[in-house]
Amino acid sequence: MKDESVLIHCEYESERSFDEVVAAVEKAVNFVSNDTFRQIVLASTDAADFEARVRAVEGPSGFIRFLDVDHGAWMTRIGLKARARLYILGNPVIARTMLKHELGVGLNVPVRVMIYADPKTGTTRLAYDLPSSLMTRLDNGKVTAAAECLDEKLEKLARSVTGVEA
Repeated sequence: MKDESVLIHCEYESERSFDEVVAAVEKAVNFVSNDTFRQIVLASTDAADFEARVRAVEGPSGFIRFLDVDHGAWMTRIGLKARARLYILGNPVIARTMLKHELGVGLNVPVRVMIYADPKTGTTRLAYDLPSSLMTRLDNGKVTAAAECLDEKLEKLARSVTGVEA
């Protein structure tokens, strides 16, 4: 099966430096390793305990960083110059608001956020695909409503770390 949907891509052009935006994201979104997350899952006794354990490790933004990929670091090894970092971030407490209605949501949560120094303009950009636009193909109103809450939370993080006004 193949289907089509409309994707909404969001980018925030910041006057802040690449390093400043990266530092702001990493301060706002705590990193939790796969092993640590596995321990949280295994140690949890019920839904309330799981939520409490997740809340204890989430960052001030309410998000958790599950993976960082420094594209710039590996690109220099093959002769390309770039400053670019990809983050996989989310929160299982937020994800469950969608996953409980449709498991297909799991393809797009946690979300991907990219910070890069634009070589054409010299500016720093933070980019992501709007979660609700990724979920529209599921045609589930409850998922869409929950995803729109995630949209707002992600926009708040993006504006905060880039300094871009609403």
